Amino acid sequence: MNDQHFMQLALAQAHTAAVAGEVPVGAVLVRNGEVLAQAHNAPVSLHDPSAHAEVLVMREAARLLGNYRLDDCTLYVTLEPCTMCAGAMLNARLRKVVWGAAEPKTGAAGSVHNVFAQAQLNHQTVNLGGVMSDECAKPLQTFFNKQRAAQKSRAMATRLRDDAVRTYESAFDGLPDYPWQPNYISELPSLNGLRMHYLDEGPADAEVTWLCLHGNPAWSYLYRHMIPVFLAAGHRVVAPDMPGFGKSDKPKKDSAHTFEWHRQVLLEFIEALDLRNIHLVVQDWGGILGLTLPMAQPWRYESLLVMNTLIATGEQPLSQGFLAWKQMCADKPLFDVGKLFARGNPQMSTDECAAYNVPFPDAGHRAALRAFPAMVPSSLDSPGAEISRQAAAFFKKQWQGRSLMFIGQQDPVLGESVMRELHASIRACPPPVLLPHAGHFVQEHGRDVARQALHCFHPHTQ
Repeated sequence: MNDQHFMQLALAQAHTAAVAGEVPVGAVLVRNGEVLAQAHNAPVSLHDPSAHAEVLVMREAARLLGNYRLDDCTLYVTLEPCTMCAGAMLNARLRKVVWGAAEPKTGAAGSVHNVFAQAQLNHQTVNLGGVMSDECAKPLQTFFNKQRAAQKSRAMATRLRDDAVRTYESAFDGLPDYPWQPNYISELPSLNGLRMHYLDEGPADAEVTWLCLHGNPAWSYLYRHMIPVFLAAGHRVVAPDMPGFGKSDKPKKDSAHTFEWHRQVLLEFIEALDLRNIHLVVQDWGGILGLTLPMAQPWRYESLLVMNTLIATGEQPLSQGFLAWKQMCADKPLFDVGKLFARGNPQMSTDECAAYNVPFPDAGHRAALRAFPAMVPSSLDSPGAEISRQAAAFFKKQWQGRSLMFIGQQDPVLGESVMRELHASIRACPPPVLLPHAGHFVQEHGRDVARQALHCFHPHTQ
């Protein structure tokens, strides 16, 4: 029972090592039933190849006792010692070593060889292995499984599928007000090897996470004015580029893009990052898709910030403005994205407008831009219509979070009349904030929008 008690303490140290990114091995050193020292693996953080848990715990105990000899002590460690540690234990004249999981590749207490069984040595340390072996092996298995998955993800991140294209990373250099480092994920089942880009800024353990979803033909650049406001409040911001947009891989075929696929990618993305306390920020397709997400796992979501978008249930005809946009995309599939932004946002600089063109250098990179207008559910049996009707019912009857709506009144596609209908379907949503000078891309007025949202959801934040 004493062995199990002290091994539990060593396991706690192993878990601390895992959190720090070290191989999860922990150790405690005991004399006469009293714990003298505890330590965990730290070669990475200390830049020291000898900083194994066993070595560190012996160093601390020797310092406390003022003697390098620990002949009346027992050392508990969660993993079978290596040759280095076993030799140090013998030099310290340890009375006994108790270890948990076997180490079949480097174990020096019986797995590869047994340092402690050398009869010619002038000191013999009692060697007891296999104590709580399953419990000690579990954090190691978890750690190395994650390591292998990360290696696989990095390998996949550099590989490009034959049926997709990727905008050169260097094309994004020097974009105004977009200083953030890229993050990539490839292991989502629905991506099937495609590489998806996302921004992930702020503390991972922040009070809330602002999940910012873009629409068509935009990408995460759309949130460059809002992100700094949220970060200044100490919050986390996650802004993905949907497949086909921004820095994400772009399937070559229009048919690769479907409502169900993009929704599933977003669900898996949120699950993979284990996002919680989400403030969901949506506009355009970010809302058409994003507003169907909270009902899947309502406990992940705290608030909704909604800008010009809709829940496309197929029950009402699409607006004339949207139909005109859909026709324009069909007639002019190579339309200039930058000029589109410039027309509705005269305050934008030439470089800012040009940034929206960067992900789409030619027709081969524009399958998503061609496919998305036709993907909006327009009838009751359209793909995505049924799930959208479920989402509408959820927001009208079950939504428990806070909400805030902004309406760009100059939007000819998803303007005020569409947004008023959406407002009526969001439970307890306060009166919308009207932006008389904003068009469809409300985020281009994002600093004020973000500040008001922050004040609404976090009134005591400075």
